[in-house]
Amino acid sequence: MMHQISIYLTSIILGIMVFFSFVVAPVTFTALDEENARKFIRKIFPYYYTVNLTISVLVLILFIILKIFSLDFYLILSVAVLFAVSNFILMPLINKFRDERQDKKFKQSHFVSVVINFVQMILLVIVLI
Repeated sequence: MMHQISIYLTSIILGIMVFFSFVVAPVTFTALDEENARKFIRKIFPYYYTVNLTISVLVLILFIILKIFSLDFYLILSVAVLFAVSNFILMPLINKFRDERQDKKFKQSHFVSVVINFVQMILLVIVLI
């Protein structure tokens, strides 16, 4: 039963990620002017990272309780660490570079965040198959 819950939670993380990547972010920049879109993104993405980090940690706790230390455990651990890095290191840097109009650094750091997000989705798919 707890293993099934871990699968559901992993699916929820992936669903949130797909929804944010392919619905929330694009619609935000087409529905809102640039200033309001930036404000909205700066408010919502910390929640995105925190919710997904929390769910990832719950999955890890279930794996620990079930004594599952297979590849799936380490993939979810990687996903969780990447959420923490994105939330606590990368997002503040992205915002700083944008505020300071350091466009090249902004684009590079934003690209890194997109790559991380994509890698996390791939890792989650591997866990689910």
